[in-house]
Order: sequence, then C-alpha cells, then structure tokens
Amino acid sequence: MADELPGGRARPKTGKSEQTRAVILETAMRLFQERGYDKTTMRAIAQEAGVSVGNAYYYFESKEFLIQGFYDQMTHDHAADATLRMHGTRDFAERLELTLGSWLDTAAPYHEFAAQFFRTAADPGSSLSPFSNESHPARATAVELFREVLSGSDLAPKLDAELAELLPELLWLHLMVVVLYWVFDRTPDTERTREFVRRSTPLVARLITMSRYRVFRPVVRDAKGLIQDFILPTIGRTATPPGAR
Repeated sequence: MADELPGGRARPKTGKSEQTRAVILETAMRLFQERGYDKTTMRAIAQEAGVSVGNAYYYFESKEFLIQGFYDQMTHDHAADATLRMHGTRDFAERLELTLGSWLDTAAPYHEFAAQFFRTAADPGSSLSPFSNESHPARATAVELFREVLSGSDLAPKLDAELAELLPELLWLHLMVVVLYWVFDRTPDTERTREFVRRSTPLVARLITMSRYRVFRPVVRDAKGLIQDFILPTIGRTATPPGAR
C-alpha cells in the first residue's frame, strides 16, 4: 500500500509525523540499551515517548519492527559518515577500510544488545532478516554506498564492467560477515573485529584487483555465474531474471 513502508510501518505524511516516528524510535533504542530488548515493551516505549500505545503501533506494527527502523536509520547514518571519511581518497582498499570502520563506529553504541537483535534477524524466514524483501530499502542504501566506494576509486576504470556491476552486492555481503563477527565479539571496543577488518580488507582488494588480469578472466566468469545463479537470488529483490546474463 502507498501509505505503508515494508513490514506494516506507517509512512509519515507530514514533518510532525516524521518527528513522532523518530521520537518513538529514539526512545526505543534508549530503553533497549537501559533495560534490554526482551524487557522493553511497546507500552513502556509509548509512555516514555509521550504518545499513546495505539500511536506507537501506528508507526511500528510490533516491537520487532523497531529493529527494522533501527536498520534504516543506522544505514543512513553510516552512509553519510562513510562518504565524509572517503572524501579525497582514491585508493580502493583504503576507501573500503574507511567504510567498514565507519560502520563499526556507527554501530558501537548498540553493541550491548546486538545479540538480541540478531536472534530475530537471523531467522531466514523473518521479514526482519537483512536479506528479506522488507529490508530492501536499508540494503539498497548500503549497496549504493559500496557502489560509491568502488566508483570513486582508482580501481573502477580497470575492472570488467559486468563484474563491477556485481561487486557492490558482494561488498555488502562482506559487510554482513563483519557484522556477524561483531555481534559475538566481546573484546574491548570490539578490537578483534576491527583487526579483522584491517587484515581482511587488503586481501579483498587484492583479489578484486587480480580479477582484471586476462589470465584470471575464466575464473572471474565462473565466479560471476555462481554469484548470479546461487547468491544473488537469495537476497530479496535482487534475483537475476532468466536469460538476463
């Protein structure tokens, strides 16, 4: 419906509506941090936000869909921050590491209850999964950011055009690996995840750089076929239509 966002979330129609929705989401995030996700109810969120319970449900179908709102907001915050960090940098590996580091910094305040979110989002049948159709808006924002990581780099003009088209989705999948590691990381300031990013990013960059050499073209074509046939179709709204290749 035109009046709804994915997951039954109401689409704000005015500036005041958008402000109310933002207050509810901000309040929920604070209570999740203070009380834990499981112990926070929609009634408590509504009371703290100064709105009726019915109004809270108008914007968010259930407490679980606040997670989707969290995804949406954090993805936009991450994209804005990463774009600023990349400004003036052309080296692909550096741009990628800056973007991944930006995500870790943006997500840091929510790490304490990230595992609770993950339990809901990890269900492959859940509409709150980052791979679901309902998560498409946030995922599209993230994929577009990785497209910017690539297109603004010194590597972009050297890559096979078809492979370059797939890479933003694959770089987003790399971020999902980082997120999974981050969720279970209990080191101070998630230092192991940060070290994983520092060490894995140059490797990813080298592999992508090698793909432009003629000797690796057959391997690249095979990999591209596997990606299009088996990986992308599992991500909501990205399945490759038959005969598109």
